[in-house]
Amino acid sequence: MIDPKIEIALGAALQAFSKYSGIDVSKIHSKFLSVFALEDDFLTKVDALDGVFNDHPQLEVLREVFFDLLMINFFSADVKKLEEDYLDTKEWEDIEEETLDRGTELLNLLLYLNECEDEDIEPELEDYLKEFLLVDEDEFQDEYRIYEPVIAHQILMESPVDEIAKVAVKLPEDSELKELFYPMMCFFQNTNPSAEDKNQIADKAVDKQFDMPVLSILTSFI
Repeated sequence: MIDPKIEIALGAALQAFSKYSGIDVSKIHSKFLSVFALEDDFLTKVDALDGVFNDHPQLEVLREVFFDLLMINFFSADVKKLEEDYLDTKEWEDIEEETLDRGTELLNLLLYLNECEDEDIEPELEDYLKEFLLVDEDEFQDEYRIYEPVIAHQILMESPVDEIAKVAVKLPEDSELKELFYPMMCFFQNTNPSAEDKNQIADKAVDKQFDMPVLSILTSFI
């Protein structure tokens, strides 16, 4: 079972990857759709997803963000077929433990965008940080630590994209937001970029093959 929004996001990401890498991956689209539509448990679907990436190493840069999409799809589509409290069960707790080192902070951002849609509000960086991630609350200091580079550079919302890129490349290698910083900040600066805006973002991108597919996923969720 696949959520229509996830189906669109997958297509948008692969299209952007093809455009900005020069590698046509359109034929792989159906393989990903087949994985997401599998009538299997979550870990089986993770193994199937990894199988597609193992067969197509040119797409490796997108492996973990597609894991995030698989997780979002599970929450929005697959979980409807399971018992109501499945996400509180020992089985799901074990799955979370087993996949602890998988995925990226894109997962939280996509959950936030779904919440924005549900509540009919416009996505904004300050709202994401303070109302969704609760970075100001004492009990959410892990989130504060992860998002510290974003918190410290909120002024970039008023800056050209090349300024965002300058900060992105200087982030420490061990920052959990190093890869996502540029597409995330560009998205919050302009949640509905025109074709010309996207070209400017691509021109200054830290890694076009990653940044532009991630941006395409985010804009497809609006």
